[in-house]
Amino acid sequence: MLLKFSVILFAILLSTTTNAQDEELLKSSTVPIQLRVKANAVVRYDNTLIEIESYNDFLYSNKRIVTVYNENGLLDQGAVVGYDDNRKIKSLEARIYDSNGEEIKKFREKDFEDVSAVSGGTLYSDNRVKYLNYTPTNYPYTIAIEIQVNYKSTAFVPSWRPIGGFYVSTENSEYKIINNSDTEVKIKAINLDSYSIETHSDFHYSAQNLKSIKPEAYSPSFKSYAPMVRAALVDFEMEGVKGLNNNWQDFGKWMYDELLTGTEVIPEIIKEEVKALAKDATTDAEKAKIVYNYMQNKTRYISVQVGIGGWKPMLAGDVERLGYADCKGLSNYTKALLDEVGVTSYYAVIYGGKAITSFDNEFSATEGNHAVLCIPNETKDIWLECTSQTNPFGFTAGFTDDRDALLITPEGGEIIHTTVYATKDNLQSTNAMITIAADGSISADVTIKTQGYQYALHEGNQNKSLRDQELYFKDYWDYINNLSVENIKFTNDKDRVVFIEDVSVSSSSFAIKSGKRLLFHPNAFNRVTRIPTRYKKRTLDFEIERGYKDEDEFIITIDPNFDIEAIPSAVDISNKFGSYSFSIEKLSDGKLRYKRTQILNKGFYPKEAYDDFRTFMSIMVKHDKSKMVLISKT
Repeated sequence: MLLKFSVILFAILLSTTTNAQDEELLKSSTVPIQLRVKANAVVRYDNTLIEIESYNDFLYSNKRIVTVYNENGLLDQGAVVGYDDNRKIKSLEARIYDSNGEEIKKFREKDFEDVSAVSGGTLYSDNRVKYLNYTPTNYPYTIAIEIQVNYKSTAFVPSWRPIGGFYVSTENSEYKIINNSDTEVKIKAINLDSYSIETHSDFHYSAQNLKSIKPEAYSPSFKSYAPMVRAALVDFEMEGVKGLNNNWQDFGKWMYDELLTGTEVIPEIIKEEVKALAKDATTDAEKAKIVYNYMQNKTRYISVQVGIGGWKPMLAGDVERLGYADCKGLSNYTKALLDEVGVTSYYAVIYGGKAITSFDNEFSATEGNHAVLCIPNETKDIWLECTSQTNPFGFTAGFTDDRDALLITPEGGEIIHTTVYATKDNLQSTNAMITIAADGSISADVTIKTQGYQYALHEGNQNKSLRDQELYFKDYWDYINNLSVENIKFTNDKDRVVFIEDVSVSSSSFAIKSGKRLLFHPNAFNRVTRIPTRYKKRTLDFEIERGYKDEDEFIITIDPNFDIEAIPSAVDISNKFGSYSFSIEKLSDGKLRYKRTQILNKGFYPKEAYDDFRTFMSIMVKHDKSKMVLISKT
């Protein structure tokens, strides 16, 4: 519902009243009790104005009012602004009001905390943020913020997101661009039709009374369904370097000519060294693998956010001399090495992360958070992650797989898709030799082999401490009571890209004793344990970003003093979401073979199919918990 208090605050911020008049208006306002909306963490007003004076200068003004209902909204109060050598803060002010409309605190720019905007893993960066370190004593409270920032680098034009995130509702939000320059401004409106958003012109939008969005299990990324307007200049400047951005080809051509050219020079001794290493290789892939291993063994990753807006890589010669660089520098250095052995490769800008995020191939702008290399190949392009010292050659699953990236070539930019790991390639095989004793305890030797995306999920375990490795397996099999982890061995086959975990475990109370019987779960080491959340009314479509396949085989040896009384019936089901099957075979009087296969397919599905998907997952959970019954012979 509309907040009378916030309406008054918004009017004050957009007016020219004096402080005394402001205070009188606020004192006369009241906040109705019913404003404590359970679903919301915050409710906001937002007004953004961008005034473009030339291709290398614009002023960003933002006036924001955020009512925070509970501690979940603290991160969304928005009292933060970034700056660097190309973004200068002109003004910054915040006021805090209690639930009765009384001003309880006022902050000037000097009262804001001033910290680096990057993590401790960054060697150098001029990116900084000022944020308000305010801890409320009561909820709800309202914060009114006014920000003005002068941009001297026009490659990054702030976009408009009228819904700021989950559990954030919007009473009013406005976005306006005033273009006083000779350059063209490109606009792309996304997902506006489903919301109460008014388009006043190509450069002026407003929204009222937008309800908060609640996250739902398996829903796609927030930005795929939330409203947004993006803007970019056709002629732009980044730290004094002018660029052209009619399309991705233009943008990539600018990157190649202005950011990459001249950075690839390496010492003659290094050229001769890599040529000697690769002299016996007969294919480009063999040469590239030798160079990649060479690079991994002599460099390490560290963030270095310098060089034309943080986008220009370090000189390849400096990377060679220092032995470290960020993703840009390491990718560019590896490219220089590949050039020396006659292997063609291209620098590429991409979104790196577990969530699959692609470039917008219809709207060119300054995008991406990561750099990689692409080696063209007749059968399948080879992508190199140059920041990892342990990645297998050409392996990208889990971080840069299955997404559109921008390839930088001498002719310009080209949107290209990275490696897709098929469901069958994301394989996990679990084998176990299990012994069940008369007292219900078990001992087992377990081998887990993973490939594809599942390799990426497991491979890092070898780098943990022994204690953390033991804790990992106890958490992985958290449904086994009193689990003891006794021996752990890891084998990382980087040539085949297979990660193997051999582990010996035991449990003193695996089976349940009931009189003369023992009850136990034959699926001891790979259960689906969680059923997706139930919704009375699903509102969002859902997505399975990556498919996978699990194959399990357990040989179960039972105590000779017990007979098998009951075995679960075999199951075999299949639908558009995947398939699931298991069976138990009696090998001899005291030995059983349990076999199970689970497949989950990659796909995007309408919200109407969610209940069927949830049912499918529920069936897996049910059958993974199936019990066998043993009965004592005496």
